[in-house]
Amino acid sequence: MPYVTASDGIKLYYEETGSGLPIVFAHEFAGDYRSYETQLRHFGRRYRCVAYNARGYPPSDVPSNPASYSQDRARDDILAILDGLGLTRAHIVGISMGGFATLHFGLNYGARARSLVVAGCGYGAAPDRRAQFQDEAEAAARRFETLDIAKSAEAYALGPTRVQLQNKDPRGWDQFRAALAEHSPLGSTLTLRGVQKMRPSLYELIEPMRQLMVPTLIVTGDEDDPCLEASLMMKRTIPSAALAVLPRTGHAVNLEEPDSFNAHLDDFFHQVEAGRWTLRDPRSLSGSIL
Repeated sequence: MPYVTASDGIKLYYEETGSGLPIVFAHEFAGDYRSYETQLRHFGRRYRCVAYNARGYPPSDVPSNPASYSQDRARDDILAILDGLGLTRAHIVGISMGGFATLHFGLNYGARARSLVVAGCGYGAAPDRRAQFQDEAEAAARRFETLDIAKSAEAYALGPTRVQLQNKDPRGWDQFRAALAEHSPLGSTLTLRGVQKMRPSLYELIEPMRQLMVPTLIVTGDEDDPCLEASLMMKRTIPSAALAVLPRTGHAVNLEEPDSFNAHLDDFFHQVEAGRWTLRDPRSLSGSIL
């Protein structure tokens, strides 16, 4: 099986298809490399596409040490994929947990990114709801730690930003739920506690984001309430960012609306590669209404 080894010795499983400029896909907490199947098939026709499983997600290693799980580790695991595959630069695509990792990758290793797609990013960002988010992350961790994995997966898959997928595509939702039920309870528990619960709020990153010049596309669903305001804040803060909002869509944007998601990324990648993705015109920031 294909693996790369992270800086702390953890092995990360990946799959790839296609050839050309590389795209690396980082998955969300409730997903894995399989979540990007529609993207691998679409972009694999023109790009070298790599989707990997985060640490804690078999067949990647599932370390038992809680210290092995953090936002910094998730960020650096993207770098491990690039280094392990000999990729100097790549388009980096991340959703939710993967979106946070992608943003942090851009802030720390911007020279290695052709572009950043930060989708479904914002859970726990609101400063006034930080404690609530951490309490909910801990409660979810306890469920994965103590309950049967199928029951934990069912509860998570029926969250308020997941029912949109169930309503639109019951078969797709059932595949999503079934894949989540195959995850490691230990890996899920430690990921929730070490990566999700402890990561910094996006509002703590405003000053670094003001300096981010890597072409960035932010994507959110208009019914993904925890991410809407954060996505708008990122658009207003990152000089190189654009914002795409998918209507009547929840958190799993690429699963709910694969055609629309792929189309937005297609146009974005083409503009970046043509050198046509520019920073925001400062004349649009005057504060004037008219």
